[in-house]
Amino acid sequence: MLKERTLLLRDTKSFMLPEFDNTQIAFQYKSDKDLRQAQFLFSSMASPFLTRLGIAVTSFSIRFGLPIQGIIRRTIFRQFCGGESMQEAARTAELLSQYHVGVILDYGVEGKDDEHEFDKAVPEFIRAIEYAAQQKNIPFISVKITGFARFSLMERVHAGTSLNESENQEWSRVKDRIDRICRAAHQHGVMVLIDAEETWIQEAVNELAVAMMEKYNKEQAVIFNTFQLYCHGSLPYLRLSYNDAAEKGYILGAKLVRGAYMEKERKRAQDMAYPSPIQPDKPATDRDYDDAVIFCLERLEKLSVFIGTHNEHSCMLAARHMDEHGIEHNSRQVWFSQLFGMSDNISFNLAHAGYNVAKYLPYGPVKDVIPYLMRRAQENTSVAGQTGRELSLINKELHRRK
Repeated sequence: MLKERTLLLRDTKSFMLPEFDNTQIAFQYKSDKDLRQAQFLFSSMASPFLTRLGIAVTSFSIRFGLPIQGIIRRTIFRQFCGGESMQEAARTAELLSQYHVGVILDYGVEGKDDEHEFDKAVPEFIRAIEYAAQQKNIPFISVKITGFARFSLMERVHAGTSLNESENQEWSRVKDRIDRICRAAHQHGVMVLIDAEETWIQEAVNELAVAMMEKYNKEQAVIFNTFQLYCHGSLPYLRLSYNDAAEKGYILGAKLVRGAYMEKERKRAQDMAYPSPIQPDKPATDRDYDDAVIFCLERLEKLSVFIGTHNEHSCMLAARHMDEHGIEHNSRQVWFSQLFGMSDNISFNLAHAGYNVAKYLPYGPVKDVIPYLMRRAQENTSVAGQTGRELSLINKELHRRK
């Protein structure tokens, strides 16, 4: 059974809808120094040239062993990561809990490509689960299947290619690794978010996620599969997943995101001359995402939904639907989430209005989470309006504090 958590047990009757422009609430946990540092970082990321230069310099420095980790630790790492160890991440989580914001522990080390590293990762995640179980404000951990399986093996499973004896044994070991993690989560009452991957290995991820949900989600959602709504097949698959869960008697855990591999997906489809799995444009993605949110909120008797987005409209749509349809703000079956270091105006204002919120909180050695940090820099540069919105809110709060 999922454990009771203080941040969930608030009376929501007096709460109103969130106000995403309220910077006093959004940045109440940040000092003036923290805000000025965030201002500098987002100003830098607003420039594609500076972002590309910074990534190039970082890559060069790491390759040749130059002492750059200290600079990274004091700047971008501090903005987007919870610490280098689980204990440091827990201190960050404790700070956020003062404002009724939970966290998702996300061991940010990129998966390697050999069996020894895959096996070594499993105890790290089980330790994270056991630690989270002792904390009232860490309801989730996050896992990527590629942290436990060879990419090329997952490609073969996705494609339905017959595996030889050695590959079948290897795939069985992958299943065992994921089952050990999910079993521990079920025993300790911690929820697991299984991340989406590239579309050409996603069927392998779905196979594992469905097996784990069918096994461990009998009474409530412990395991969540991820639906990337920037793929035009994701909304139909969400509906199929719901029907499958209802038919087989388990609770669907649905994590809704827009997606993270758009440019790579489109390029691969073009290079290999097959139809792109990506939506034709952003309005199509937004439409399917919002439809998915409402689809889930209307079926909470047989599913739990995790609304992972930095889109203010989608968050307000969900919050308003809950408010208007009598769904308690702190319903155990509904969670909102944004990345640590971004969209605090959404996270903290939702939490202030009584909704369940958890920040994605990556942690790990600086040198190992650099790929994650580079993606954050690239995404903030490429997502239209995101960096500008962050900057305008930071500037507004700094002006208010004067």
